[in-house]
Amino acid sequence: MNTYFIFALGFLAQILFFGRTIAQWFKSEHAGKVISPVIFWQLSLLASLLMLFYGIFRQDFSIILGQMLVYYIYVRNLQLKNAWRKIPSYLRILFLLAPIAIFAWLMTDDHYSLISILENQEISSLLLIWGSAGQVIFTFRFIYQWIYSEKEKKSVLPLGFWIISTVGSIMIFVYSIFRLDPVLFLAHILGLFMYIRNILIYFGKRSLFSEIRIPIVQELIRKVSNKLK
Repeated sequence: MNTYFIFALGFLAQILFFGRTIAQWFKSEHAGKVISPVIFWQLSLLASLLMLFYGIFRQDFSIILGQMLVYYIYVRNLQLKNAWRKIPSYLRILFLLAPIAIFAWLMTDDHYSLISILENQEISSLLLIWGSAGQVIFTFRFIYQWIYSEKEKKSVLPLGFWIISTVGSIMIFVYSIFRLDPVLFLAHILGLFMYIRNILIYFGKRSLFSEIRIPIVQELIRKVSNKLK
């Protein structure tokens, strides 16, 4: 598999992940409170599918594990936001069956098998444990968020979500340095700002947008925020 194609796939997935976070942060800054917009979950689902393939082509078990654990939680949040049924039925079927098909592929393929990925000589046992632990912690934020949302009967992003995000992101960032993975490196160095910023918003930190005194810019921010559902 062409290396440039693999990294392009990873970067595309991370652009979508980063786009979801930017959209969520933008609406939260505008509202002065943490918001869980539909677009956050839509982009998450698409990016997660792409990231699954990236993890397979990179033969990186920690990436595959992280995406497999969290994938269907994205679907559930779209259901809680009453947005899942608005997706065309053929795409819903595709999204629901994709991880199952990928898992079957990993169980039967000779080159990209789960066993060969686990035995990847480029990743030491210690690094694999560290990376997998980081992915599990990073993924647990969505398990925590899902349980919290089920309790509240609506999709929300609680404070614990951002705290867990920060801890897991730092671990994966360290992993990316040893793994020489530019996709994970850039994704988590950029994401950390958003996670910490949401924590500050939860504790009543004044919105950054409130410091902008230019009416035309404030109106533009309002219009963009209203477009992000």
